[in-house]
Amino acid sequence: MKKIIFLILLVLFTTKSFSQGVDLGIKVGANFATLTDDVETRTGLNFGAFATIKFNDKIALQGDLLYSQQGAELLDIGKVDLDYINVPIVLKYYLVKKLNIQVGPQFGFLVNDDDLNSESMDIAGVVGIGLDLPLGFRIDGRYNFGLTEIFPDVSGLKNNVFSLSVGWSIL
Repeated sequence: MKKIIFLILLVLFTTKSFSQGVDLGIKVGANFATLTDDVETRTGLNFGAFATIKFNDKIALQGDLLYSQQGAELLDIGKVDLDYINVPIVLKYYLVKKLNIQVGPQFGFLVNDDDLNSESMDIAGVVGIGLDLPLGFRIDGRYNFGLTEIFPDVSGLKNNVFSLSVGWSIL
């Protein structure tokens, strides 16, 4: 856990030496979350900050620090609200100058679970697509597929989240 946090901080805060290809900003968006295919979606918010290091015209690495509202409506349990601090670290590959595809891991730290005895950490895979717009604005669409089970005593429940966000680069 300490190594993961150190790596995240290293990516987010050691960008000074890469100042020509560094992008720091804020983002906000909507989440459409489920825990399985047979439940109702929970719509929630995601917001936070990002740091991107662009290595060349084709490849960049981006780390986000996001508050994310997730969960679902389960038939057996009812409404499940799971709020996380998520840290996705994605490799961005630019297909053309402004359009990129994204892939990488995400580490989620539970901050609220309505006393449902859920796991405190969630690991997910991330795939997405992004578009860099004029004036430092950007749009991202991502799908986060859970790799870890959410509840220790219930098999098969994993986070699945589709998110749309708008960001603005301040550096």
